[in-house]
Amino acid sequence: MSPSRARAHVTFASVAGPLAIVTAGLIWMAVSTGALVPDHKKARPTGGTVAPAPIVTPLVPDTETGLALPKKLGSLRFAVMGDVGRGDEAQYGTAAEMARWHERFDFSFVLMLGDNMYAAGTPEDYAARFERPYKPLLEKDVVFYAASGNHDPPNILDYPLYNMRGNRYYAFTKSEGALALRKVKFVAVDTVMLDSEQLAWLRRELGASDDGWEICFFHHPLYTSGRYSTGALRVRRVLEPVFRQFGVDVALAGHEHVYERLVPQAGILHFTSGAGGALRRGDVHRSYLTAASFDTDTHFILMEISGNDLYFQTISRTGQTVDTGHIERLTDEQRRRPLSIGK
Repeated sequence: MSPSRARAHVTFASVAGPLAIVTAGLIWMAVSTGALVPDHKKARPTGGTVAPAPIVTPLVPDTETGLALPKKLGSLRFAVMGDVGRGDEAQYGTAAEMARWHERFDFSFVLMLGDNMYAAGTPEDYAARFERPYKPLLEKDVVFYAASGNHDPPNILDYPLYNMRGNRYYAFTKSEGALALRKVKFVAVDTVMLDSEQLAWLRRELGASDDGWEICFFHHPLYTSGRYSTGALRVRRVLEPVFRQFGVDVALAGHEHVYERLVPQAGILHFTSGAGGALRRGDVHRSYLTAASFDTDTHFILMEISGNDLYFQTISRTGQTVDTGHIERLTDEQRRRPLSIGK
């Protein structure tokens, strides 16, 4: 086993009860999935205090391999993709490009950000929309972890290759470092049906983490410059206070069929990666939220964690690097010191 093939410990929560979203003391029965026009005319706040934010430093791809990630000894290497389950040429082409990049960057697992299966979920659906396009990765023992999306059929919870084990939300840890002593926690959140039971579980799960990376992945973004800004606000009101309280470092979402890296919000680095197969060209309306975006082709993200460093590289279906970066994890002390901004 190579150093990047990190050991995993998986813990799963039981399936929650009433399927609803709790927000502002009310029950909201589902995240809106209709087309919504974002309000981009609101100005950025001009006074008060803000949470410290991780600084993103661009990386330079190697001139021969195109790889911008350092592949440090013992680092944790993984990929991220969302909204993939179309079973069409775009999905197959993006999956083939992922397999080609795996030859250069041996990621051991993939996070799936929902809308993994745009179909009823028959055996042939799973074969055509997952097993065949990702066969080269599956044959190399790459493991996939899925979060639920609003287009996913109910039986995705029990599909063994998604590793959900019957649960709408769950958590697992991976070890990294030359001696595999450091832990990275990944938490799959079900934003399709948030409820008080899931939120209580989420607080327990995040509160039990030690001083290491915490990465949450889910379907509906908390921030977006796409078409679903109203739905994002509703999800943000529920999840952001929990994420801030327990020091979540990175939030990975899909739903918007584009790529967007947001300016860090409340000390959290947000990515939207909802075009692993589905695509809405020209759907990013760049705003003060947008740090980087790509909406002309499908894509996936490669990530690497080594100690307090996280590196990422976003790749298009044709192999083009569309975004790169490095961040250093904020310490708890840094998070506790709000920064003042002038009025």
